[in-house]
Amino acid sequence: MKRRDFLKNAGLGAAAGATLLAAQAKAQSGALPQVNWRLAASWPKSLDTLYGGAELIGKRVAAATGGKFNIKVFAAGEIVGGLQVLDAVQNATVECGHTATYYYFGKDPTFAFSCAIPFGMNCRQQNAWMYHGGGLELMREFFKEYNIIQFPAGNTGCQMGGWFRKPINKVSDLKGLKMRIGGTGGLPLTKLGVVPQQIAGGDIYPALEKGTVDAAEWVGPYDDEKLGFAKVAKYYYYPGWWEGGPELDLLVNIKAWEALPPEYKAILEAACAEANVWMMAKYDAVNPDALKRLLAMGVKLQPFSNEIMAACYKASTEVYDEFATKNAKFKKVYDSWKKFRNEQDQWFAVAESRFDNFMIAAERLSQRGAKK
Repeated sequence: MKRRDFLKNAGLGAAAGATLLAAQAKAQSGALPQVNWRLAASWPKSLDTLYGGAELIGKRVAAATGGKFNIKVFAAGEIVGGLQVLDAVQNATVECGHTATYYYFGKDPTFAFSCAIPFGMNCRQQNAWMYHGGGLELMREFFKEYNIIQFPAGNTGCQMGGWFRKPINKVSDLKGLKMRIGGTGGLPLTKLGVVPQQIAGGDIYPALEKGTVDAAEWVGPYDDEKLGFAKVAKYYYYPGWWEGGPELDLLVNIKAWEALPPEYKAILEAACAEANVWMMAKYDAVNPDALKRLLAMGVKLQPFSNEIMAACYKASTEVYDEFATKNAKFKKVYDSWKKFRNEQDQWFAVAESRFDNFMIAAERLSQRGAKK
């Protein structure tokens, strides 16, 4: 990097930090107003990483403003249900909400691009599209019609494929299967005979236990362990091809946003960016040990077969083509998203994939050598 570019970028970072410090000093001096917001989350409190991301936003905003801007977080069901967060923000029942926007694909499938769609991007690629690939501008244009502005505020990374009562080896095994699956993942599965069910996180266990559903997916080992799925289903499949890097968003009512002083806007946006990094790091840190504990309980870890993956990929492409034909909003975002995803896959295949695959193989070889 050229010296002047380095100095320019360093200057931008310093300027951003100075802006936040100035805002904090101004708020603490009493020059800025007292603002109290309510945040409706789609998560129960027991899911400390998802709910914790929402809590982190509130804590950072309060700390940076000396308690002048407070965001009180409410778990799913305390104000509205986990799947009604968007409506609550749109209608100003609450000022903001923390959710996965693919929950609302029934209103318009375009919502899902701000979270994940089947065979989409991983966490880093999603961030790249949002922050530097035009994704944020496209999605904010779309959300504006719902009186909302959205901010990336979390990610789980590639999720697991879910819990099944019986082995799923062939495409024919999917026929008639009732499965809890979030967002647009159920659409291609419908083409293969699955009956998808959209159920909020806190309600999945009883549905799986009572047999209301035959299979269910949520996030990954850490959260799945907390929700107790291993007690009622033993076959644990991977990967969750319908969400390779699902983004979680803070949705803010536009009128509430516009009423904020510029300093509070900067602080809130910075808090969301921190939550986006914090959540992914937390999941990466806690999932390995959680998976080991699940396996110790007798859980059978299984990859989806190539036959199933190929059939799901084909069905997903068909779904997108159908939406793009009928929905101009979807097509506008999809065209940008697809081009960016394809270019990202080509790039990741060069350095990232080679490095990751070598490290995995080297570590396995090392472990085998240590056991001899």
